[in-house]
Amino acid sequence: MLVSASEMLTKAKAGKYAVGQFNINNLEWTKAILLTAQELNSPVILGVSEGAAKYMCGFNTIVGMVNGMLETLNITVPVALHLDHGSYDGAYAAMNAGFSSVMFDGSHYAIDENIAKTTQIIKDASAKGISVEAEVGAIGGEEDGVVGSGEVADPKECKQIADLGVTMLAAGIGNIHGKYPANWAGLNFEVLAKIQEETGTMPLVLHGGTGIPAEMIQKAISLGVSKINVNTECQLSFAEATRKYIEDGKDLQGKGFDPRKLLAPGVEAIKATVKEKMELFGSVGKA
Repeated sequence: MLVSASEMLTKAKAGKYAVGQFNINNLEWTKAILLTAQELNSPVILGVSEGAAKYMCGFNTIVGMVNGMLETLNITVPVALHLDHGSYDGAYAAMNAGFSSVMFDGSHYAIDENIAKTTQIIKDASAKGISVEAEVGAIGGEEDGVVGSGEVADPKECKQIADLGVTMLAAGIGNIHGKYPANWAGLNFEVLAKIQEETGTMPLVLHGGTGIPAEMIQKAISLGVSKINVNTECQLSFAEATRKYIEDGKDLQGKGFDPRKLLAPGVEAIKATVKEKMELFGSVGKA
């Protein structure tokens, strides 16, 4: 059964580890992440962007697929199904379809409008036991066409949004989505420490977890980050393994063209990436 992200993140914050949000793109992705979480006895958050939801035939299809897998694969670790960077309407559509957690990304609105919309979503989500992530200060890089420049959030604004009763807060600290450029300045830990001071026990979220050096990830966790989003890294490892399979001509041997065989190396690559991240985040054995 899907659960909200609230309890798993409260435990993570108290225990100084982080739960990974791994974005899903199709059945293979979802299965690989769930099996790895179960194998490592780790809580997990399945992230779905609105673009990925459209690709997978909408929120109802995704909820049906995930619930079916939880039952058939006998997944007993806590799993949250989370809308990533949701619009206002998208958040409601996901909640109505059965998502257990939503992110409302109001970071492009003026702070007053962001507060008004976030307040309404929190009210309606809380009534259904759904966790809510809010964002302050755009995250750099590209996320479904939303582009930011590695901005840094204002700790006072973070407190304003935190005080509305959100479950978790994503705050820009110089992190970006996608691959990090060679001239990236790194995470701004000074700002992160101030945000943590202002928001207290609230779990903080680090977007753009791909490519941030391990020691920076660990430092961010020590400063209150309890949820780390990973997407690009799984895509890269899946693509690399699939490329190798085809370049080695394995799709031309026997029934190597069968999608179950063709996609298998990519699935194993996703599993390996997820395992590596769960070990780095410290969530192994914490289910």
